[in-house]
Amino acid sequence: MNPLKKIVILGGGTSGWIAASMLAAHFKRERCEIELIESDEISSVGVGESTIPPVVRLINRLGIDEAEFIRETQACYKLGIKFVDWRTKNQSYFHPYGALGKRIDAQDFYQCWLKATMAGEQYDLQDFSPCAVMAAQERFFPPMQAMNTPIGGASYAVHLDAKLVAAYLRRYAEARGVVRSEGNCVQVLRKDNGFIDALELSDGRSIHGDFFIDCSGFSAQLVEKALGVEFEDWSSYLPCDRAIVVKTQVAGSRMPYTTATARKSGWAWRIPLRNGTGHGYVYSSQFCTDAEAKNTLLKHLDAPRISEPRVIQFATGRRAELWKDNCLALGLSGGFIEPLESTAIHLIARGMDFFLRFFPDVECEPSLRREYNRRMHADYEEVRDFILLHYCTSERDDSEFWRWCKTLVLPESLRERIELFKGHGILREDNDELFRASSWQSVFEGMGIRPLKYSPHVDNLDYGRISKTLKLARSAIFNMVKTLPLHDTYLEEHYGAAAESPTALPLNSGD
Repeated sequence: MNPLKKIVILGGGTSGWIAASMLAAHFKRERCEIELIESDEISSVGVGESTIPPVVRLINRLGIDEAEFIRETQACYKLGIKFVDWRTKNQSYFHPYGALGKRIDAQDFYQCWLKATMAGEQYDLQDFSPCAVMAAQERFFPPMQAMNTPIGGASYAVHLDAKLVAAYLRRYAEARGVVRSEGNCVQVLRKDNGFIDALELSDGRSIHGDFFIDCSGFSAQLVEKALGVEFEDWSSYLPCDRAIVVKTQVAGSRMPYTTATARKSGWAWRIPLRNGTGHGYVYSSQFCTDAEAKNTLLKHLDAPRISEPRVIQFATGRRAELWKDNCLALGLSGGFIEPLESTAIHLIARGMDFFLRFFPDVECEPSLRREYNRRMHADYEEVRDFILLHYCTSERDDSEFWRWCKTLVLPESLRERIELFKGHGILREDNDELFRASSWQSVFEGMGIRPLKYSPHVDNLDYGRISKTLKLARSAIFNMVKTLPLHDTYLEEHYGAAAESPTALPLNSGD
């Protein structure tokens, strides 16, 4: 065996420093040297970053104190996503994290609830989600401190300041031996077998390595420009190709959820942070100009802005190979799926998880690369299908964009999921999927898709038992949640006062 002795990461930001941190947590510096190359001239994309629960588990796995991390990144808690105007205008629903009901005498909860609704019961599905009920009341309490209570099945993620996250992880990684080098890569030197040998920087230095991780963002300097790996375009499935972002001062309470509001040519996000609020409008340039998007975003801001609006262009899709030769594409260089379900950081961490699972020596055997690519491709497709579900099931026809969404040709994988669910409420589940049954059920229900029948197995259970259990479970969740602290109160009591927001920009600045 010829072990890797040096890994070079090109690019910092969230993806680069997550990669560096995860490697540093796994390897002693004398076993494998890790060097990250980034330039202060290249700014990160993030304004406010919304995440999903696996990101919190990543922080814990790295041995990072969660309370310290939240203080340092000006984070807020997140219990899910509120979708506004997606099915129709003036209609909203919630996609919560964690449990959505509990089995009733070994019978699936959703099937029991489905039978009850068909019998005339008037229980909203989200009444049985601790996260949804907490979010509606803007309350929060860590579920791990209430495991044997009605909210014990809840889960949570966080809203982060992306730049503060990168800075925090940089300190973490450097303290564990990661070397940061300032510079711009101008040329990639390759070996006779096509593997990357070194990166030549603008100041003349050559940084050699055994393995390289491409975190250079949309420019994809290694995986595309040097190794020529093709990008598989998914714009025929997901039409949005631009986002305009801005940050404002805090306005009102910090709600413990992301808000995603459907607009004329896409959708807008609102992400509460302790030092401000992140806003963005994700749209299709086919149906909306940058000027129109900017006007739409600014018109709906609820507080003075503290940054200039910035347009980000992107292409939805993924690399044909995320691991090519001795190079791994991570983050934006490997692929991008719009941020509707907050999966960007998860896919970065997931990419590193699989890399560490299939960790190579200098030969980088093809079988390892094939299995890595297969697993990551499945993850990207799952995220693509879940996000596409929000668009293709919309009933809106009030704009050219939404009428176009009705013409979408669905990938076979999603078409089968929808048909299976419409029958008996059954969900296809593959191994190790990100989105569990509760997520699919929440979006299907929110978008007005309810199965025609419930599972016959539920008839083995006395209906009186189902009805009584639903009533008691709903009451227990509501009664406990109303005793919990407000989200803002919890943050102040545990993390102190938030950092003061920067001074607002003049009204005509950037307009």
